[in-house]
Amino acid sequence: MNYLNSCNSFWACPLRMIAIAYLIGSIPFGWLMGKLFYKADIRQTGSGNIGATNALRSYGTVAGLIVLALDVGKGVAVAWLAKMVFVPGDVWIALAAGAAFLGHIFPVWLNFKGGKGIATAAGLFILLNPWALLVALLVFLSVVIISRYVSLGSVLAAAGLALFSIGQCILRALDIPLLILTLAVVAIVIIKHIPNLKRLKNKEENKISFSKKGSR
Repeated sequence: MNYLNSCNSFWACPLRMIAIAYLIGSIPFGWLMGKLFYKADIRQTGSGNIGATNALRSYGTVAGLIVLALDVGKGVAVAWLAKMVFVPGDVWIALAAGAAFLGHIFPVWLNFKGGKGIATAAGLFILLNPWALLVALLVFLSVVIISRYVSLGSVLAAAGLALFSIGQCILRALDIPLLILTLAVVAIVIIKHIPNLKRLKNKEENKISFSKKGSR
């Protein structure tokens, strides 16, 4: 079916769907949390990132968990919409998911300077590839619990996601567009974490801690 020529339905137009996916992904919940409830710009505190980890460090555990849930929710919403509109295995599902992921990393509202996309990617894969996400989540939790380094957990979880997805594709349990999406997401996640990996190497990376008010 040529979706580009069948835009009579609001949701059925792929290009419109990609634009909507990007805008949903670009909602900067971490920044909004700081502005609305703490009268502060999260980009000026902690690591300067707008994601859940920095919200936790800057504003406390409750705020961090709320931002995490909202960022995950963005991914879930886009994945659900894409699966409702397009047929399984359609390349447009992967493209819409990729648009939401990039929206979080490059939000138009914040001069295209956003987060690292981990939570939003997790939300996408909850519906697009839950088994691979489960493997990644187990890796992430194990590494963070042992080391207390969220960055290290994120990178190793991304690697686990990629390896499991490749295995699924070999067994024909995953379509090619979703595999390409997965590998692209993993590559971007690792690239975004290069500064963290350098700090880890120099033993300068901050460990995660849980508190009521957060730490600076």
